[in-house]
Amino acid sequence: QVRLVESGGGLVQAGGSLRLSCAAFGRTTTTSRVMAWFRQGPGKEREFVAALKWSSPYTRYQDSVQGRFTISRDYAKNTMYLQMSSLKPEDTAVYYCAAVWKTLTDAPTERSEYSYWGQGTQVTVSS
Repeated sequence: QVRLVESGGGLVQAGGSLRLSCAAFGRTTTTSRVMAWFRQGPGKEREFVAALKWSSPYTRYQDSVQGRFTISRDYAKNTMYLQMSSLKPEDTAVYYCAAVWKTLTDAPTERSEYSYWGQGTQVTVSS
């Protein structure tokens, strides 16, 4: 069984930065692991933010966060990060990490493609 635990959310002013963490417990296999960040704003559908393949340099971003957010991983800590900079009020959402073990050419952007989810962490950006 896999457990994903997010942390690092909080309240920040527009233009500020936050770093989210997602620690993975249970399944440690790195082959074919794909991990992603999604977010769900008030009254909105859950949407893709960014993804990476654990064992390659591959990353993928939603257009609206490209250049502001950086996804990364720490192999030793089995933890994924999302460094968020130049935050905007529209980035306000609950942020979720997700994982799937599947050999894929590109990381999926559809939530249905991911098998495991964390509980979410709230990010609030004030104007």
